[in-house]
Amino acid sequence: MHGGGLELTLVFLLAAVAAVPLFKRFGLGAVLAYLATGVVLGPYGYGVVRDADRILNASEIGVVMLLFVIGLELSPARLRVMRKPVFGAGSLQVALSALALGAMTLATGLSWKAALVVGLGLALSSTAVSLQLMGERKELATEYGRLGFAILLFQDLAAIPLLAAIPILGGAQQEGFNPVAILKAVGAIAIVVLGGRVLLRSLFRVVARTRMPEVFTASALLVVLGTAWFMQLAGLSAGLGAFLAGVMLADSEFRHELESQIRPFEGLLLGLFFIAVGMGINVDRVVAEPQIIAAGVLALLLVKFAILFFIGLHPGDLRKREAVLLGSVLWLGGEFAFVVFNDAERFGLLDGTSHDRLVAIVGVSMALTPLLLIGLTKLLAKLPDGKPKQAREFDAIPDDESQVLIAGMGRFGQIIARLLTAQHIRFVALEHSAEQVDTLRRFGNRLFYGDPTRPELLRAAGAQNVKVFVVAVDDVDTNVRVTRLIRRMYPKAKVFARARDRQHAWRLMDLGAEVFRETFGSSLEMGEEVLQALGVPAEVARDHAHRFRLHDEKLLREQHLVYDDENALIQASMGARADLEKLFEADAQEAAPKT
Repeated sequence: MHGGGLELTLVFLLAAVAAVPLFKRFGLGAVLAYLATGVVLGPYGYGVVRDADRILNASEIGVVMLLFVIGLELSPARLRVMRKPVFGAGSLQVALSALALGAMTLATGLSWKAALVVGLGLALSSTAVSLQLMGERKELATEYGRLGFAILLFQDLAAIPLLAAIPILGGAQQEGFNPVAILKAVGAIAIVVLGGRVLLRSLFRVVARTRMPEVFTASALLVVLGTAWFMQLAGLSAGLGAFLAGVMLADSEFRHELESQIRPFEGLLLGLFFIAVGMGINVDRVVAEPQIIAAGVLALLLVKFAILFFIGLHPGDLRKREAVLLGSVLWLGGEFAFVVFNDAERFGLLDGTSHDRLVAIVGVSMALTPLLLIGLTKLLAKLPDGKPKQAREFDAIPDDESQVLIAGMGRFGQIIARLLTAQHIRFVALEHSAEQVDTLRRFGNRLFYGDPTRPELLRAAGAQNVKVFVVAVDDVDTNVRVTRLIRRMYPKAKVFARARDRQHAWRLMDLGAEVFRETFGSSLEMGEEVLQALGVPAEVARDHAHRFRLHDEKLLREQHLVYDDENALIQASMGARADLEKLFEADAQEAAPKT
């Protein structure tokens, strides 16, 4: 067998069933398992599969789908909230890394065009590996985790014009400047952007009326692969078309449904892509030139670590410990570098030797990062290593009609569930933590294990018959995703959502949800008790607490209109503080004894 369809399937299944669980058992991650499997079974290993290029060409569809999903996540509203870390820290990291690494590449004798492409390609980090590492350590919600995500987001954006520019740079090197090719590329982008915004949404509205999931899946794949094919005809990257299609649908009502349909294909094909990349790592080159490869890996890691460390300190405002972790998570090369270097070789910007060296450097950096991070984590005593969680299937949910659906059964959701139980009101509760489900079931609670961000799970829970949704998920981003999904799928239902703070509340208000700040009510109750302890009559203290609640809720609505404008937000807050002081001063004057 030499790369046939059956062998390709068997290789991938072997990696998923055998290598991935083994590697994850030791905290090394799935990506490293795929890469290692590709190296072992590829032409430079045992040679089980010799036609690695054939697999790589087929698996690049996984990268195309990854770009489509990234586009779906980049709604204008999200970019507006994250604009400073994304376009500030992200652009600074890419620019400085590309400048430093490109200069080092230029010193090796490559042309300036090749050095530009190599510098930008090496500046990109692996979104798949970095997010997985932070997610496994539950550090995505930390300060350095949020900044790291913002930088990765900008890197994904930067990869799009880079992939689009490679054919132009290659053509300019071989044929001279061609304005027709540039106009053709710009025209293709304009057609996808302008036509896609209207046509794609109309297409999915028609398909949705069929109420046939397989037709919706086929339509989603048609849009992704069709826009990728159209961009290839225009001489641009296939991934650019898929990305633009995703952006055009990011604000549509079909966003989450599309993501749930594409994710399984993306995961499978992206895993196959990593296997193909592993097969393409020239082990003979690494063995023959260990000093060159080691020097390249060391230069890549040190340069990116230094830049990320200082960006973490400023403008990131991280502590030194967190800046070190930021650098050690993002210092590796990325999956887009493989695509960049393959395109660069295809269009004559890189020779075969340089391509093999660069692919080996990036692959080794990706393989080393999980290992280095484990050692660094122990050195910094950041988090104790826990046992990996056992994968568990979602629970089967009985087909009964509940009036309420509760998403999230932490301390917040449990109180609501107990109140509904006392009133004999039927509800269904979903919780994504298997440990929490098992614990609460021992006390007789009725809840099910499942991810409320999945449309098919909401349907299985009978959400179409639910009158009231309660979103009590603790994680802010997941909370917003669940609320957005419910508002899209069931626009007429009432949605009550738990908010951690004002910023979270404003994001939920954007979606039309009724928000309840988790500490606001209890804080007011304590404040009322404090006033009474200081001698304020109970009735007056209760009235003051009530007035403060009304005042703060009015301020929350007013600030919601300007919360993306920091200056206007500060102005509104200062004005509201002065109004509140005047209000209570007037009360004090009325209560003062008259002489």
